[in-house]
Formats: sequence, structure tokens, C-alpha cells
Amino acid sequence: MPSSLLKSVIKPIILPYWWQDALLCIPRIVCGYLFAADFGAAKFGMPWSPADNNLQLFEVAFWFPGDVAQYGGIFAMFPAFFAWMGAFSEAVGGIFLMLGLATRPFSLLLVCTMLVAAFLQQSGNGMWNMLPALGFLWITLYTMLMGSGRFGVDYIIAKKLRL
Repeated sequence: MPSSLLKSVIKPIILPYWWQDALLCIPRIVCGYLFAADFGAAKFGMPWSPADNNLQLFEVAFWFPGDVAQYGGIFAMFPAFFAWMGAFSEAVGGIFLMLGLATRPFSLLLVCTMLVAAFLQQSGNGMWNMLPALGFLWITLYTMLMGSGRFGVDYIIAKKLRL
């Protein structure tokens, strides 16, 4: 049973031709880069976070838990936890998405984060403001289902483990 679980988490779905996998890895890499370098780094302390933000490694921006608490419900009960998880999923998850490493688990975290961003953070600001989060949602949904493809570390690991 553990082998089948590992296989379902790690082994990516491979398309018939290499160029199809190559084309589909481009959105994964670009999306991962934007998450890690821009969106996540602005609110989560990474070595490349803007110096103006004064964030230590893995520290959440001071303003972010307050924003998360405004979503109400469980977010208001545990704003620091959800702020940390959302910022972590963008900053660290973006790196893993770029590499195609643990693609499905980090895609799941990013799907949850983008659902919150689109429907709780931006829904009151109109559809136009929801579009970036929805675009990232579609990409991470795809990677959650398909995995990294043949151009990711997951593919190499699955090959080495003969999954």
C-alpha cells in the first residue's frame, strides 16, 4: 500500500511526445517562479525577499495575518497559521513547482491558497481582480492532476524508484 501511495503522489503522467511535456512545463516553471520570486517573497521571508520588507527567513509580513483574519470564520480564529501557510505555499511551493519536485502536494497547497485569494480576498473587488488568482488556480489544478511531466525532479525520482 505505501508503494502505491508513493506512486500516486510522485509519478507524473507522461504525454506521448517529449515536446508536449516541454510545452506544458513552461507554465509550471513560470508560475512557480512568479510565486517564489514575487508573490510569496513579498510576504514571506526568503533570501531574495525585498530588503524593505525586513523579513527574517520564514517570517510572515506583519500585515498579512490581519488581512487573513478579515476573511472571517476559521481564518479569523487562526490568522497567523493561515497567513504562514498561504505565504509558505507561495514562496516555498513556487520553488518546488519550478523544480517539479513534490509537485502534487505543493500544487494542492497552492490550489487552496488560490481559492482563498480568488474567492475570499478578491471577490468583492470584481472579476477583473480575481483573474490572476484564477489563472494560477488553473495552472496548479493541472499540475496537481498531472504532476511534473517528464521535465521535473519527480520524473527522475519515479524512474530511479521504478514506480
